[in-house]
Amino acid sequence: MHSKESLEAEAERLRRRPAAESAPPVLCEFTVDLPGDPARYAGRLRSVLSAAVSLGAAADFEEEEELPTEGVPGWFAAVCSPGGEGVPDFARDGRGAYGAHTGSRPWSLQNWLCRFDPDDDSRGWQWWDVTQSGPSRAHIWVDGWGESFFGCRELRWAAYTAGALRVEGPTVRRSDAWAQETPA
Repeated sequence: MHSKESLEAEAERLRRRPAAESAPPVLCEFTVDLPGDPARYAGRLRSVLSAAVSLGAAADFEEEEELPTEGVPGWFAAVCSPGGEGVPDFARDGRGAYGAHTGSRPWSLQNWLCRFDPDDDSRGWQWWDVTQSGPSRAHIWVDGWGESFFGCRELRWAAYTAGALRVEGPTVRRSDAWAQETPA
């Protein structure tokens, strides 16, 4: 499902908005309600996913006893730690919203990073983009290979802890819906 090459392409999409003609026929959309500016939210979300995707392309998951965390933003490492020391308000609130909306416990950093192992087939999506769909709403777009149901718990964790109040989806949409939205 994921290869070093696909992770490198995913990393490039995290750095810059892909061209509309490169999109598959359909993408999956998550609607995210926010307490504030979608652009700040998008920057936080991209920063944590960029670190994980880059790690997925470079790390030897079979040899590493503990995965390196140098590129992981400090706020994300803090929100994944049991003590939660030094967690900014947006991440702490997102951690609470994740638990309330999913009924799941918080992720440990190492467990979350392991989902980006190219050989782990539990991550059923690849990053595509994030767009602004209102003053306090964003859409996260991923390639779910045309499916409406796929493994995405690690994406929800990142989405909430980056500052989401609520995350709904995925919904399969034609990719032209993504292309018409404003980049966040």
